[in-house]
Amino acid sequence: MATPTAEEIRANSYVGFDTITSQIEHKLLKRGFQFNIIVAGQTGLGKSTLINTIFASHLIDSKGRLEPDEPVRQTTEIHPVSHVIVENGVRLRLNIVDTPGYGDQINNENCWDPIVKYIKDQHSAYLRKELTAQRERHIQDTRIHCCLFFINPTGHSLRPIDIIVMKKLSEVVNVVPVIAKSDSLTLEEREAFKQRIRDELVYNNIRLYPFDTEENDEEEVQLNETIRSMIPFAVVGSERTVIIDGKSVRGRKNRWGVVNVEDERHCEFVHLRDFLTRSHLQDLIETTAQIHYEAFRSKQLLALKEQTNARPSAAAQ
Repeated sequence: MATPTAEEIRANSYVGFDTITSQIEHKLLKRGFQFNIIVAGQTGLGKSTLINTIFASHLIDSKGRLEPDEPVRQTTEIHPVSHVIVENGVRLRLNIVDTPGYGDQINNENCWDPIVKYIKDQHSAYLRKELTAQRERHIQDTRIHCCLFFINPTGHSLRPIDIIVMKKLSEVVNVVPVIAKSDSLTLEEREAFKQRIRDELVYNNIRLYPFDTEENDEEEVQLNETIRSMIPFAVVGSERTVIIDGKSVRGRKNRWGVVNVEDERHCEFVHLRDFLTRSHLQDLIETTAQIHYEAFRSKQLLALKEQTNARPSAAAQ
């Protein structure tokens, strides 16, 4: 039966249900927010430094080899680190998952499997908690909301392994590619490299975040279009401060000048940070639940139903 169209009516006097937004805000602020991010890329591309730069805090240490006697990592290792960051009364529980060892071997066949498995394991753990008879009131969410994929600034094209891994990851998580240490490229080289990568993504049918939905208004569609035209973000990370014109800024100083990571003329770090934290943070969380997790959940429940239906048939035989 079709749902009747509700008529919009203006109340004759003040009722007060417009305060529901502040009520929701109050509850959410008390509970805090959860954001889970995974970083993937070769050792030495500055993954830890960029995460620390984005969140303006020292959150993770580099997992790269610093001494000649340190062993080379043989497999992709998963290192989750959890922190609570507070800003203007808002508590953000941040889970950062590092994947040292990815792409560092002579033979990198299936080196992406541990990363994909970890992401799926978080979906599986959430589904198990959802299906228990006595569910927790607030299920702890460890599902990965965003994957920052670090691309080596070669200036040429994507490696075959990068194409394969991005395709695999884009099926299970929101992938945001970044060109690491982009100050090693000239502005012309950087723009040509970005365009080449965009062409390769289209050619290989790799669909990256952000996605447009029917719920998006014109402003959101335009913002997403602007973001897509900028991907991959050419970034530089730095936890060090340098003095420029008497002001202390985060940057990298070398013999011929200073790279200010927050100067849009030098790199696109500011655009990446604003995209991840100021405009699309909630959408990343919702997209994970509504698209990636929902696809995983549907697949698992259908498989479970098929197994259940198969058992009576086997018993009858």
